Amino acid sequence: MSPIDDVAIIGAGIGGLTLALTLHRAGIPCTVYEAAEEIRPVGVGINVLPHATKELAELGLEPALARVAVTTKEATFFNRFGQLIYAEPLGRDAGYAHPQFSIHRGDLQQVLLDAARERIGPARIFLGWSCTAVEQDGEGTTLHFRDPSGKPLPPRRAAVAIACDGIHSVVRKQFFPDEGPPRYSGVNMWRGTTRWQPFLSGANMVRAGWLATGKMVIYPIRAAVDTEGRQLVNWVAEIETPHHRRRDWNRPGNLDDFLPAFADWHFDWLDVPAFLAAADMVLEFPMVDQDPLPRWSRGRVTLLGDAAHPMVPRGSNGAGQAILDAAALAECLAATDDPAAALKAYEDRRREATARIVLANRTKPPDAILGEVFRRTGDRPFRHIDDVISRDELAAMSEGYKRIAGYDRDGLDAKASGSAERVRPARS
Repeated sequence: MSPIDDVAIIGAGIGGLTLALTLHRAGIPCTVYEAAEEIRPVGVGINVLPHATKELAELGLEPALARVAVTTKEATFFNRFGQLIYAEPLGRDAGYAHPQFSIHRGDLQQVLLDAARERIGPARIFLGWSCTAVEQDGEGTTLHFRDPSGKPLPPRRAAVAIACDGIHSVVRKQFFPDEGPPRYSGVNMWRGTTRWQPFLSGANMVRAGWLATGKMVIYPIRAAVDTEGRQLVNWVAEIETPHHRRRDWNRPGNLDDFLPAFADWHFDWLDVPAFLAAADMVLEFPMVDQDPLPRWSRGRVTLLGDAAHPMVPRGSNGAGQAILDAAALAECLAATDDPAAALKAYEDRRREATARIVLANRTKPPDAILGEVFRRTGDRPFRHIDDVISRDELAAMSEGYKRIAGYDRDGLDAKASGSAERVRPARS
């Protein structure tokens, strides 16, 4: 195996920390550089779909995730009048080998961080190191940093550098300085969390309404957060509008900007305006992405996760794709003594797959079911959903997205059977 002296990981988010753990499993040394001085539980809820949970389970993290997440049981789709359109089981309830987790982003990051500190050691995780540029030569890479005050820090050398620095990636900007601003979808989002009594099964992922009149995604991410048995419930409110502000995952939002669109959403299982008004926090974020890149890698440097393929969050798949990137990259680095060839192999394996998801999230995500029903009913209640659309059509739309995103059950089962005897190489 190649004596890869060290892999520099830029960013300690979901992708960067998963990469650190997968490299450690493969016996490849790595060092993580994170711009923040302290890793705090920022953001709101995300979903870890079965194909990504599989990779985390192979790292021994499933029990830790199960303790802090809600194991999601069912997806349910409603119109804005509260009428059920479609329901399907999720995760193990749908026959997958691994569960789907609905989890606070900060809880997922903390599970990964705890494992990374234990396995690669805290001395290899540098906080307050903001990468400003990466250079490379025939022997390796040189990374340049500054501290939170803007003061330069000593350059660091590594055999390979991996940019896991998110939607505002410095390295992506270095590679593609003329790329231009993100592509706005025409939809603005407000995201938040509310402590609320369990609804439906207590483990449902709900999508309701449609963008033209207001759409919501609602799911619990922590169980029994107080003595009243309430859950911490994540929600996303989406409205079509020409107006948006620069993307920032932590920008505070204003309830008055979107609550009127949901003022008459009184379902028998949830009073939506009361639920929103009780929010602990509200964040605002435009639904934006960027066109797929022609390449991710240059020599010994490559991109991973949101730095490589930022996508609109309509398929619950952004964090999962970063996790899959990390698993693939570690395998490629462990399989050759040529770092540049390993990065090219990783790109060949993941770039087109993620590009398909970026484009599908624009036009045919799972919630396209809601759009199809909206178009057929003209925003009116229906007598029975079978009068509008057949269950077979609804199931086909759902399965079609799963195939594009790589987590249809048949496809995962085939991959599992094909790799059952695979042994990941480890460096000695």
